[in-house]
Amino acid sequence: MSNLKKLFNPGSIAVVGASQESGKVGNVIAKNLIELGYAGKVFFVNPKHDKIYDQRSYKSLGEIVEKIDLAIIVLPAKIVVPVVREAAGRVKNFVVISAGFSETDEEGREREKELEALAEEKELNILGPNCLGFIIPKLNLNASFAGGMPKAGNVSFVSQSGALAVAIMDIARKENIQFSNIISVGNKMRIDEAGILEYLAQDPDTKVIGMYLEGIKNGPEFIKMAQKVSKTKPIIIIKAGKTEKSQQAISSHTGALAGSDDIVEAVFKKAGILRAENLEDLFALIELISNTQAPKTNQVAVITNAGGPGVLTTDAFDGKEIELGDPDDGIKNRLREFLPAESSVANPIDLLGDAMEDRYAQALDVLDSMEGVGALVCVLTPQDQTPVGKIADSIIAFRNKTDKLVATVFIGGERVEKGITKLKEGGIPNFSFPDLAVRAIDEYYAWNRRRIADQSGVETAKQITVDAGRQKKVAAIIGKAREEKRGALSFPEAQKIMAMYGVKTPNVTDIAAGDSLPEGIGFPAVMKVDSDKVLHKTDKQGVILNIKNREELERAYARMEDNFPGEKFIIQPMLAIKTELIAGIKIDGIFGPIIVYGLGGIYTEVFKMVDFLVSPSSVQDVADSLAQGKIKFLFEKTRGQNPYDIKNIAEILFGLSLLAREADEIKELDINPLLVYNDGKEAVAVDVKIII
Repeated sequence: MSNLKKLFNPGSIAVVGASQESGKVGNVIAKNLIELGYAGKVFFVNPKHDKIYDQRSYKSLGEIVEKIDLAIIVLPAKIVVPVVREAAGRVKNFVVISAGFSETDEEGREREKELEALAEEKELNILGPNCLGFIIPKLNLNASFAGGMPKAGNVSFVSQSGALAVAIMDIARKENIQFSNIISVGNKMRIDEAGILEYLAQDPDTKVIGMYLEGIKNGPEFIKMAQKVSKTKPIIIIKAGKTEKSQQAISSHTGALAGSDDIVEAVFKKAGILRAENLEDLFALIELISNTQAPKTNQVAVITNAGGPGVLTTDAFDGKEIELGDPDDGIKNRLREFLPAESSVANPIDLLGDAMEDRYAQALDVLDSMEGVGALVCVLTPQDQTPVGKIADSIIAFRNKTDKLVATVFIGGERVEKGITKLKEGGIPNFSFPDLAVRAIDEYYAWNRRRIADQSGVETAKQITVDAGRQKKVAAIIGKAREEKRGALSFPEAQKIMAMYGVKTPNVTDIAAGDSLPEGIGFPAVMKVDSDKVLHKTDKQGVILNIKNREELERAYARMEDNFPGEKFIIQPMLAIKTELIAGIKIDGIFGPIIVYGLGGIYTEVFKMVDFLVSPSSVQDVADSLAQGKIKFLFEKTRGQNPYDIKNIAEILFGLSLLAREADEIKELDINPLLVYNDGKEAVAVDVKIII
């Protein structure tokens, strides 16, 4: 990605489709380049004009004899490809602003494929098409049709929506958020989110990366790059497309393919990405991270001038990794020296409603020495006597001499507005409400904890190698089924594969069509149809449970033969049921194989207590997911209930992940139920469906 440096740091720019006509996109871009302070050379190309803004207007890019680092294309979609083709010999970086590509119709999709093939052939960097452009404030470079120049800072923002990028820049002015890069990726034809992440990882001016995404183009590459980058720079993503309707809207808007939101959640967790649930969360995290260093510990001290907001702040810590620190007697006694007798010196420390700036300053100085505290939060409500501005000044002065994270929660409207402006100009993040502050600090702390763990090698992912011998055996089983034109494996075939990956299955008796029932069947037993044409056995009455004797078995067999003539059947022992899980492999269109697990039986459909795993790197990786997921209660000792064997279940799920890597012919795998026990017995997969 080093060659993207020329795209985003060009020494010369040509605008193809520049215009002097007000309101035209080509006019806005031309004006931005020459009026906002960009120091590089700017060339205008438009055969209809001799001059634009008193500069020569060239008939074509070919007329420009000087070197061109970047060409910005603002032309009707149908002539973009010929223009890029003509220039490709001497220009390697393009921004295609033009719409009319894959976000429109079949003709647009074909046009984009042609442009992509050209880019591949000529090794071109193309941002877009259908994008806003980009802005690099440090260079006074606004290569977009958004107006103005944001302040230069350490936030890179990448957006799949140009309109949202413009709105965020407008909000950022008020919030005093400062940018290193603002990049609109549009249709992501050539440069996608993974490529941008790779570039921003090398950018010394970027501390935090914010993204608005509607779809992800290359799932495996995105995961790989996000995992790498998030170990050094926080990545905050707001991902649209949680509902079916919004996913349909995305498809028509940018031609993006939106994936299942549950899978996206699992991917973000795997990659160490901070997920913003909404724009409020996005700004909260960006403001906090861009202005502060991550808290070194999970202990937080809170001071407030009102009891109610103090209680709300306390409630906000519920379920978080961060927690309120407990002041020792020495800290409490020092606080009592200057606080009124009615004040609370527990955490939160209540300074009372008549607190002036000196009380805030003294309390902060005492808490700065509180052992184990990594963050300080100052809560304020504007009571009649509250000197909001002076308190803001005292907090800023304290922030300049401490190594702890300092954040504020000034609750109010006009009466706190000037104070908040002071705080933001002083580099202190302010939050409108306590829960926003606590949630943002918690996310930042958790990110930093993971980063430190990665660097120390505690959670370093191991490279998993393919077992070629095992892979060959699985391929042979699947190959035989394909030769027989079957869409799914038989249970005995699935059983052989499960054994290779450490998944226990019950003993089975296989009965071909027309066979007599064998002797020696143990009871109670279960009879099932075993056919690739009957995948949902229970729905089709293809399972008969709790067969108690030979007579019942014969009746069951007769009924099965009537219902499913010419099919094969299996007989299994009827096992004791303690808890039923579901486990399997889902092939996601964006991210590839995903491991699914959760409660089986009726719970799967009703409560949907299912989690997703993305390419786990070890059995411990899976165990950690189990211990934090929706079925974590199974692995905790409760009254009258022993914990289930988390290691056994983790080994099964990890085995499925290895199978997914080694057998890409598998379209879907479903174990339902996986019977699990908490009395020392191993889990057993009593029904396994493998679709090929």
